Amino acid sequence: MTTESPRRKTEPEAPLRLSTEPARTFGFADQAAFWTNLGISLIGFTGAIYVLKPAGYAQLPLVAAIIATVVGTVIGTSMVAAAGAVGARTGAPAMANFRGLFGTKLSTLPTVANIVQCVGWGVFELTVIAAGVAALTHDRIPHAIVVIAAGVVSTVMAIWPIHVVGILRKYVTVAVFIAMTYFTIQLVRQPLPEVADTSWAGFFPAVDTALAVAVSFVPLAADYTRHSRSTRAATSGMLVGYSVAQTWCYLLGIIALLHVGGDPDRLFDTFLGIAAGWVFFAVLVLRETDQSFANVYSTAMSIQNLFPRVDRRVLAGIVGVIATVFAINVTDFSWYANFLYLIGSVFIPLTAVLVVDFFFGRGRRKWDLSPSSPARPIMLLPWAIGFIVYQLCNPGSVTWWANWWVSVQDRIGFHPSWWTSASLLSFVVAGLATGVIVVIDRRS
Repeated sequence: MTTESPRRKTEPEAPLRLSTEPARTFGFADQAAFWTNLGISLIGFTGAIYVLKPAGYAQLPLVAAIIATVVGTVIGTSMVAAAGAVGARTGAPAMANFRGLFGTKLSTLPTVANIVQCVGWGVFELTVIAAGVAALTHDRIPHAIVVIAAGVVSTVMAIWPIHVVGILRKYVTVAVFIAMTYFTIQLVRQPLPEVADTSWAGFFPAVDTALAVAVSFVPLAADYTRHSRSTRAATSGMLVGYSVAQTWCYLLGIIALLHVGGDPDRLFDTFLGIAAGWVFFAVLVLRETDQSFANVYSTAMSIQNLFPRVDRRVLAGIVGVIATVFAINVTDFSWYANFLYLIGSVFIPLTAVLVVDFFFGRGRRKWDLSPSSPARPIMLLPWAIGFIVYQLCNPGSVTWWANWWVSVQDRIGFHPSWWTSASLLSFVVAGLATGVIVVIDRRS
């Protein structure tokens, strides 16, 4: 008598086309691990300078920088979690959810913006990985070789996203935790240099910086929360994982910056100067591929909102090649980074419109995500109002665009102050404007 070995169950993957229901396999631990890895990045270490030294203000005291990081991160992550909750409820990716808000045709507006944004950040992440490898190897490996290798890894990850999240949960998160703990212990043991002329004046701009970094993941959130077994698992995993990770990342970056006199160009030297620091720094460099993976995958999902019948694996492959080619040839990313920040600002008020209408308006009765979802141009109004508020508070760094909004500020007599958080105010105003439309819609 022979016994037949049980057939091994294959773990489901993300659907290949937009019309297919997603696998609901992510629990709290999966979401927490995924967002923990996104919350820790090499960009976060260097970007901590904008919390420590807000533009136009004196350096913050260490206590003020810590509080600003925590407050901004928690508020920003809460906005991302709200957007992620929509995806967990509908099972649809981020851009497809805007079909219910604007109608299928008008949903192309945020979709195109997100495609440009995600490709740009994917390129940026590949260049950051190359910079990290250059610091590790003293430029011994050619830039193009590193970018191609990172691009291939990121693209492969985007083809099997659910499997990747499982790997992050089981192995990568543990390695990152060990590396972050080691660096934290080593840096905290060293006495910090005294800093004169610090001030709390830039506290709220510092809060807005931490908030804006967290909320930048808003247009990607539902691409991953759609695979959650419950809305609670999606939102709680995201809130805990990302809030803890970004706060830890920025605080470690702030401490490292204090050790080098606030010079971001010397930041990596701080980590590499610690005994065996190169080993743990290598872990953080390799981990950076999950950032580029997220951008490649979310770009593919955004394109699929425009072409729902195209296999997402094909789209991920094309996007990965495009991002890699651009990253090989990029020499100065600063001008495009300013443009990406401008694009990113459209999604903060847009998220408020989405969340309010989904949970208090149309979403409670009929949220139509079908290819024939009718246009709702009225919902463009609160989005536009929120966007205008954001630009009045923070016109950004694209010269011609910023100059035009400064002239508008002069004409209407409004000038941003220390308390004017562009992210928070635009979110609140857009949400209130949407609430008015919801009330009118209910009474009609």
